[in-house]
Amino acid sequence: MAYVVRALPVNKNFRAFAVECKDVVETVRKIQGLSPVASAALGRALAGVALLSADLKTGKILLQINGGGPLGEILAEGNYQGDLRGTVRNPNVYLKIKNKKLPVGEAVGKNGFISVVKDLGLKEVYQSSIKLISGEIAEDLAYYLTVSEQIPSAVSLGVLVNTDGSILAAGGFLIQKLPEAQDKEIAELEEKLKNFPLITTLLSQNKTPEEILEMLFSNIKILEKRELRYKCTCSKERVENMLIALGEKELEDFIKKKESVEVTCHFCRTKYTIPLERIKELLKELKEIKGG
Repeated sequence: MAYVVRALPVNKNFRAFAVECKDVVETVRKIQGLSPVASAALGRALAGVALLSADLKTGKILLQINGGGPLGEILAEGNYQGDLRGTVRNPNVYLKIKNKKLPVGEAVGKNGFISVVKDLGLKEVYQSSIKLISGEIAEDLAYYLTVSEQIPSAVSLGVLVNTDGSILAAGGFLIQKLPEAQDKEIAELEEKLKNFPLITTLLSQNKTPEEILEMLFSNIKILEKRELRYKCTCSKERVENMLIALGEKELEDFIKKKESVEVTCHFCRTKYTIPLERIKELLKELKEIKGG
């Protein structure tokens, strides 16, 4: 079972999150036919957005990464219910392994931005962006949180891909400094992180998110354990609303061509076919809205 935990280290001025999401990443890999390096990159982004959304009480968070590399734009979304989805612009990018690792940084690129969009159900959606520094995603996310949101953070994300392309492990952790944190405990944590095992090593050893946090802090208090699942929010209604948003001229053009409209969701690859008669109804509804 994929899940994320939110915790407080006992007698330490930090807050901590950890996630295991192998099943989610494997589901996305199968649906989208991801190459190994695309799986590794999108898997890291999904683990990252799972950590970001771990303490949401409502709404959702979208993580956007575009570093100008061959993978193109990467999108990962998580909501307060534990639903995750994601996609990568170019899922069939293949790069040679370097130093026994998939070259995620090269595939993502660093000539671009990482953006976080928070939709908490309020009138305005919060969005902030910052330049990428490595394309490795974990380092970029930590830099974003420290600089853009003014929360000093440490992030570790990892995906282990099997020789057949399947996902062996995926997850990560996020540690954030609280205002009361003392220099001594910050230095202690930094020293521990320097020699800490790779997250993929720990996950492949079947270490749980709780156990990983206990390795970092010895004693933790779990505040919440939230199950995660792959779930897309697309629907025929949303597709129809998208067509309406195109405007009268576009709908009239579809009708002139006397063709149905087929739309494929980038996230789950579901195909929606809107027949000609329904397009005519949507045009009529749009004209009524404008006339009314």
